[in-house]
Amino acid sequence: MIGIFDSGVGGMTVASTVEQICPQIPLLYFGDVAHTPYGSKSAETILGYARCNIDFLLEQGAKVIIIACNSAAATSIQTLRAEYSVPIIDVITATVSKATEGTKKNRNRRIGIIGTRATIQSGSYEEQIKQRCPACHVYGQECPLLVPLIEEGWLNHRETKMVVRRYLTPLRQHQIDTLILGCTHYPLLTHLIQKRIGRQVQLVDSSIEAAQCLKSFLDNSPEIISNTREKKKNSQPHHLEKNRFFVSDVTPSLQKLANKIFGRNINLIKTDA
Repeated sequence: MIGIFDSGVGGMTVASTVEQICPQIPLLYFGDVAHTPYGSKSAETILGYARCNIDFLLEQGAKVIIIACNSAAATSIQTLRAEYSVPIIDVITATVSKATEGTKKNRNRRIGIIGTRATIQSGSYEEQIKQRCPACHVYGQECPLLVPLIEEGWLNHRETKMVVRRYLTPLRQHQIDTLILGCTHYPLLTHLIQKRIGRQVQLVDSSIEAAQCLKSFLDNSPEIISNTREKKKNSQPHHLEKNRFFVSDVTPSLQKLANKIFGRNINLIKTDA
């Protein structure tokens, strides 16, 4: 069973992709909506939340953990891997690989990153990009208002469009050729981001890359697959019913976004984990 956690609804973009590419692997999701957003909090606080989230998922039977929160991955991944024996996949490592490959092909080697304050200030993306592509120029942009706007369901509001344009203007001036969506909430705004950054800029979706990284890991880990795969060949609808989605709080806007991401009604289970 795959355990996925995020600070809110954003990690559901990872869970949705995992459902599509690993349809026979049951998953657990935990969205820590009560404490969202993580990006404005201290690294120590985020680490504490991440530990609680992982403990909850392990108690529910998770054998592999995906940290679908860029803020948690950026500030806590090394500590978490040292503390837990289960495999932990993080969104940053997978995303960096895709971004550096793309910018090398374009030869511009100018990569932009949008993310929360915690993600950008950690320097995790820049450090890993420089390790893979020392010649790359990296430009980070903090976007603290985007997660609250997305969690509120303001995906096409005028205010959201104005904020997106404001955040992307500096990156346009740097003439980037690749833009990392350094938060799993941001794919919900791809339609706004692509239009305002320019069609010539390649967007790298951290939610897609994390799911692809999981698939590659499972393909090379048959012992884990045997422990997590459904023992019976169920029809897809029946299998999807086995996936469970926990949240630390439920709001009407959250429920609406969850249904939108998965394209079906999602049963959100409130827990005080």
